[in-house]
Amino acid sequence: MTGPLNQLRIVELGHVIAGPLSAALLSDFGADVIKIESPNRTDMMRDLGPKAEDGVGVWWKTLGRNKKTLSLNWKSDEGRDVLRKLVEGADVLVENFRPGVLERGGVGPDTLHEWNPDLIILRVSGYGQDGPMRDVPAFGRAAEAMSGLAHLTGFTDGPPMHPGFPAADSTTGLMGALGIMLALFAREKGSARGQVVDLAVFESLLRLMDYPVPALTGANHSPRRNGLRQPMDFAPGGMFRTSDGVWLTVSAGSAETAQRLLRAVGGDALADDPRFSTLAEMSSHMTVVFDAINDFVTQRTLSEVEAEFARHDAVASRVLNVEDITTNEQIRHRRDIVSVEGEKTKVIGPIPHLSATPGALRWLGRPPGADSRSILHDLGFTKERIAALCEAGHVSVEDEEGTA
Repeated sequence: MTGPLNQLRIVELGHVIAGPLSAALLSDFGADVIKIESPNRTDMMRDLGPKAEDGVGVWWKTLGRNKKTLSLNWKSDEGRDVLRKLVEGADVLVENFRPGVLERGGVGPDTLHEWNPDLIILRVSGYGQDGPMRDVPAFGRAAEAMSGLAHLTGFTDGPPMHPGFPAADSTTGLMGALGIMLALFAREKGSARGQVVDLAVFESLLRLMDYPVPALTGANHSPRRNGLRQPMDFAPGGMFRTSDGVWLTVSAGSAETAQRLLRAVGGDALADDPRFSTLAEMSSHMTVVFDAINDFVTQRTLSEVEAEFARHDAVASRVLNVEDITTNEQIRHRRDIVSVEGEKTKVIGPIPHLSATPGALRWLGRPPGADSRSILHDLGFTKERIAALCEAGHVSVEDEEGTA
């Protein structure tokens, strides 16, 4: 393995998206991830969604990327002994069960830190490990509702909406990876040994939503959903459709870029209008600005809009569908869509791009138990002991030597 994290070992007890994505993101940069699944029940992501030609779920192919798979009943005494050996040599353990599951299985943080005082434990749950909602069941959509994201998404007179991807779970995966790296940094600096990273799914989005809370508490302004216009309506822009049916998002994040935008859609008369001299003034007359942009875009083709915007160095971006994404020249140039030898399925490559220690895709999601035999062998288990564990149902093995 290569990459800046090639000496990092992660034991993953997670399932579905949030926790496993944290491990997957770090695996892109060399972390040795051992994913543990029950011999009787594999991660549901193997079966959720469409399947590739080889019968494997495409979602699993990317969430299981670069990971070794171990089929282990870690709740049995024998299985817990295997888990202990893994933890003793690991840097990180990731889990995203409901609060209390690890403790009831006899492997709560106190036990894990007895086995390995330096272990970083990422605990992902719907509402956190404490508080009045600790035991309330939750999925990503509940987190999107609680964070305020759903409230701010949609048309003004329409219902709240969820985004078109699992925003809460995906954001939590990213935030979980950040939490792991922060704890590892603290351990390296000697300011802490093993830490528990307690991450609620709703908190990840809450942190990134950021603006609404200070807007309300500091300026008594409560943001509302705004349809095709800018969500906060403090700068000109929104979503518009050209005369040849192409959707564009138009935006300006500063007074200077806003002036360029106004000059592109309305010439000097609009750009020099005193009502639009500052962003604050524009926000007071945003309906006029929005209508001017809408009239300009809807009466012109995509090429005409792009040419005029380019002439004024204004910002507009075509809304890409998935087919567009896979053929886009910039995305292709950046090598952001990759695969591995022998695989037709392509996935998003390691991001961000590091100049000296870039990430790499080594393999896509492997079958359950594909690495059980080699992992147990590396832990010092003999062939006879491995066979006994398989026969008793504590472990299952599926590799080049066959299924046991």
